Amino acid sequence: MQFVEEIVVDEFLPTVRSLLAGELRERGLTQSQVAEVLGISQSAVSKYAHGEVATNDRIADDERVEALVAELAEGLASGAVSPVQALIEIEVLIRDLESGGDLLAQLHEEAVPELADHSASFRVHDPESDLRTSERVLSSLRRGLRILETASGFASLIPAVGSNLVACTPDAEDVDDVAGVPGRIFDVKGQASIPADPEFGVSEHVATVLLAARENGADVSAAVNIRYDEDLLEALDDHGNVTAEFDESGDIAESIADALEAEPEATVLYQTGGMGIEPLIYVLGTDAESVADAVRELL
Repeated sequence: MQFVEEIVVDEFLPTVRSLLAGELRERGLTQSQVAEVLGISQSAVSKYAHGEVATNDRIADDERVEALVAELAEGLASGAVSPVQALIEIEVLIRDLESGGDLLAQLHEEAVPELADHSASFRVHDPESDLRTSERVLSSLRRGLRILETASGFASLIPAVGSNLVACTPDAEDVDDVAGVPGRIFDVKGQASIPADPEFGVSEHVATVLLAARENGADVSAAVNIRYDEDLLEALDDHGNVTAEFDESGDIAESIADALEAEPEATVLYQTGGMGIEPLIYVLGTDAESVADAVRELL
């Protein structure tokens, strides 16, 4: 009898650690530094480096594993990602790969063929649990924030009121279901300053715009606000976005409803300001990474 956790411990983790160790060494970290970052011994790092630890080629060649390893190696090497954050993101990927029919589930069924004949939908860990859903949202948001933080010139797009990149759970109903940056993102001497890790329930304004767009049929789960500029609107339009104007001086939900009724496919909402109201552009998307990428294309 073999549990899926044994597949994770015996094949997935050694493979990922080996890949991460190699990537970190290529980025100039010493064996002792790699050991400290990964929480393993220097002798273990040496074994990974010399190919003395068995790895699984199917896991190593999976595009999602490759992408996450490269992303985490870059973040860990630069200090932009903490070991705890890396652990969470790897944990999220593990749960996704354990879901019915995916890579770890396949390896488990191959190790225990009787599982393939089981009539019920076999799933050791429920990837749709509230905890897993929240972790996926936060993980996506952290990746989006890293894109913005490292994008040259992003600070120039931050309005006086600050920016916030937010993302919500699939069944979001109120601001508590939307994660964002506590205190917003500000331009500090030409650099984007992200004061803290993202949390749920800390954004009100951008979260309200996102929720209003979703309530009125927009298939979006993330948003960011940037300064208003006609040239930026034109650039967003050139990149394939549909733009729609709304009036922020009144009821935001009603104004956005009217804007989306006129432009149902809108992925960019904007308002041109008023007495005491700074003009802003809101870029919407299916996840935090795609929103951040759309903003990076403007630079």
